[in-house]
Amino acid sequence: MVIAIIGILAALLLPALSSAQGKGQRISCISHLKQLGAAWQMYAADNSATLVVNAPTVTRPLPAQTNAWVAGNMKIETDAADTGLVRTGKLFPYASSAAVLKCPSDHSLTSKGDPRVRSYAMNGWVGSRYMETTGEAAAKQNRTYVKEHELAVPGAASIWIIMDESETTIDDAYFTVSMDNVRPFISFPGARHSGAYALNFGDGHAAVVKMRDNASKPDGGIAAATLDWQVLKDMTTSR
Repeated sequence: MVIAIIGILAALLLPALSSAQGKGQRISCISHLKQLGAAWQMYAADNSATLVVNAPTVTRPLPAQTNAWVAGNMKIETDAADTGLVRTGKLFPYASSAAVLKCPSDHSLTSKGDPRVRSYAMNGWVGSRYMETTGEAAAKQNRTYVKEHELAVPGAASIWIIMDESETTIDDAYFTVSMDNVRPFISFPGARHSGAYALNFGDGHAAVVKMRDNASKPDGGIAAATLDWQVLKDMTTSR
């Protein structure tokens, strides 16, 4: 009888404990993103209002990462578990902890069973002019941001900077959002917080955004009009 009662109590308590744990991890993730947002701002303050470099990595060795905000490609086995690469990034001296690059809810592993050292990626429209030079017609109608004052046009509070990315798409530190709608969700948000993803913005605040459309899939060729895709686009750049 006692064992049965304990079993019933455990069944009642486990959902509450799981919910509390999830809330705690979400709070920690937001805290990490706020720290990274502060580091991003401090870097600009120390570098004549120039934003830290954020460029896609195509080949190895990685010349594009020499001056980048963080190094390492999570699709490369040796990179994915290497905290040393995190420490070489230009934001590390301001953040001072490799742990802030990892969402507490990210339990993804490399094929060798090692935890990945990074969950976050940076908005591809911030930190370089790459999106303006890809040949995409829609890109030329929107802005990239490499100087702090350029964010004044849309308002720094309305443009996201660093996001929790899904383990299914995370590779380099560059989060791709294409404005031409040909391939929605090339990079996919890490909807680890009860179907929501966490991100920070140019003014330093952080938030969570709920994914609401079941059609939103990583690189799934979904219709461009999905709500989640449009919400992300609207926070990514401006005309």
